[in-house]
Amino acid sequence: MQVTNTGSVRVDLVGGTLDIEPINLIIKNVVTLNVATGLKASVKLTKTAFDGVEIHSADYQKDYKYTSAELTEDRVVYSKDFAEMSFVLQILRLFGINSHIKLELSSGAPAGSGLGGSSAMGVTLYRALCNFTGHNYDRHTAVLRVKAVESRILNQGMAGYQDYFPALTGGILAIKGIEGEIKVEQLYTDELKEFLEKHLTLISSGQSRQSGINNWEVYKAFFDKKPEVVQGLTAIADISHQTYEALKTKQWDKVLGLIALEGLEREKLFPGITTDKIRQFTSELKKDGNVLGLKMCGAGGGGCFILVHKGIDRAVIEGKVKAHGMSILPFVVEAPL
Repeated sequence: MQVTNTGSVRVDLVGGTLDIEPINLIIKNVVTLNVATGLKASVKLTKTAFDGVEIHSADYQKDYKYTSAELTEDRVVYSKDFAEMSFVLQILRLFGINSHIKLELSSGAPAGSGLGGSSAMGVTLYRALCNFTGHNYDRHTAVLRVKAVESRILNQGMAGYQDYFPALTGGILAIKGIEGEIKVEQLYTDELKEFLEKHLTLISSGQSRQSGINNWEVYKAFFDKKPEVVQGLTAIADISHQTYEALKTKQWDKVLGLIALEGLEREKLFPGITTDKIRQFTSELKKDGNVLGLKMCGAGGGGCFILVHKGIDRAVIEGKVKAHGMSILPFVVEAPL
């Protein structure tokens, strides 16, 4: 028996960090907007005769092999014995699996990119395991269970909920967390896809980041009632709501300015969100008036960012990106599944 599955990693446009509970319940008009990209996590599951679990990780370029006797709850859930594969093994435990399976995995995003590759891979794996085991698949349950596992491993507050949905739905999403529920609205149109792909460039800074650190600092500061962070997240919520309304009414040029403005507000939340290298690069590009700004992906601190610009020659951007030791990643908006 063999099961394969893929799921898009996301690029967040506006409203990141607001998806961390219970910030989403405290600030008014919280919405997070993101897109499912052509960068995809992939999972291949194969039934085997081995009394244990075999894993091939394309991200780590390593093979792992564990006997069922090794995979006790204490070791898998409450120790650091399995380090790199802890997330995968804990998802397997949700299905009671500790033997007779081989997994071939790829997160679809560079390590430390800020594109939510691990989250995308986690829910892609969960969905594949539902098929593999015959369990009923429910999108909301998949997100909640995988998010809970990732939060436990992160051990720095809750994981946000936005990263999981693009892998399961595709498209362009407005995600709103309310009391006990996460609402997902599909905004995709071919016209909007073309507009975003023309005016946003996804760039890898070449600087890796540690997932969750900046979000944790902002999260703590918010609940410590630090005025600059409370005001900053409130401003980001307002910008995100304006972006949502602009998308709904097809005021797309306004959307570009709002994404760039959200990027500026986000920089103020914590010193490590944008690096000196990225600031210098963007400052140089903005001088010609065609580049409106940038938006760090995820928690920032390195990794990837989106450059917001007018419809200019992509070759011009590419040349300047290479000159700064960075690289352009493919930015293709996937249609809804």
